[in-house]
Amino acid sequence: MSGPAMKNGSEICRDGFFESEEEELQGQAEAWKSTFAFAESLAVKCVVLLGIPDMIAREGPRATLSLNEIAARLPADSPDTSCLFRIMRFLVAKGVFRASVVKSAEAGAFETRYGLTPASKWFVKERELSMVPMLLMQNDERTVAPWHHFNECVVDGGIAFERANGAEIWSYASDHPDFNHLFNDAMACNARIVMKALLSKYQGFQSLNSLVDVGGGTGTAVAEIVRAYPFIKGINYDLPHVVATARRLPGVEHVGGDMFETVPTGDAIFMKWIMHDWSDEDCIKILKNCRKAIPDTGKVIIVDVVLEADQGDDIVKKKKKALDPNLGIVFDLVMVAHSSGGKERTEKEWKTILLEGGFGRYNIIDIPALQSVIEAFPR
Repeated sequence: MSGPAMKNGSEICRDGFFESEEEELQGQAEAWKSTFAFAESLAVKCVVLLGIPDMIAREGPRATLSLNEIAARLPADSPDTSCLFRIMRFLVAKGVFRASVVKSAEAGAFETRYGLTPASKWFVKERELSMVPMLLMQNDERTVAPWHHFNECVVDGGIAFERANGAEIWSYASDHPDFNHLFNDAMACNARIVMKALLSKYQGFQSLNSLVDVGGGTGTAVAEIVRAYPFIKGINYDLPHVVATARRLPGVEHVGGDMFETVPTGDAIFMKWIMHDWSDEDCIKILKNCRKAIPDTGKVIIVDVVLEADQGDDIVKKKKKALDPNLGIVFDLVMVAHSSGGKERTEKEWKTILLEGGFGRYNIIDIPALQSVIEAFPR
């Protein structure tokens, strides 16, 4: 049997499919990563449900706990520390936790102690800015199931969430209070994170007396705006089953309705992470209703992803680039999984739907978040 061929000093796989042995091994490694890509998010979900990031955070942001100290805080008489060790070892390798080996003051032996990293600090439930609700929603069986139907959607069309769960996501949430609560908590979590970035950079609320948050969920976003600008009358507008779960918020009126039928009047309309849920045709309908609801001097303030965006000053750009540049297209696939025609858009695509919706001028303002601000004005 002849040996492998040589090219530039490197072995080539016998059938010529790979250029070299190195390429073959690198490709195999990436293929394994893709095969088990689910492992990280589910391992993180595990430690979040066990409350491990919170255990460490209660001791201080730079504190560490040993495996036995973590196990002693778990709600079990005899937890499986071997299983726990393997999960923690994996998450240390992924950068979710940090580990240090130190000599125990009591036993005199060496032990591994675990601390938080910038990633796991976002999974502390007890902090106001926490991504735990989003993690739990995106890793719920009902939101993961639609991803298993992508191939059917490519071949036969249809809506992935409906194929998996028997109804579109909005109808499903209306009929399943537990999922509605899970979804609303995730949206509120995102609102708190994005609103901090928005209010630190965007100055366009100063001239307003009233603001309507269309698709505002339980009112987290508009409440933050009103708190920063107390002279603004805030209206939180969403489906009746959504606002029914909203608590009373200072300066905010909750209104139930359907944005495809009508939008309450105000000086400006605010929409955060709403338009990406809908098709171009649906977005144009929403925008036309928004145009009817504002005066000629009004505006629509959209907070959403702009794919390939390159706006803003150097400082904001630098902060934005700290995020994974592929996150926008990841969210685009989330729209395939969970929406009925929604997608993330480029500036050109935004311009098209804004123009058809009655808004001939717009500004894109970068903020230190995945999303950007699209400030649109009537024609």
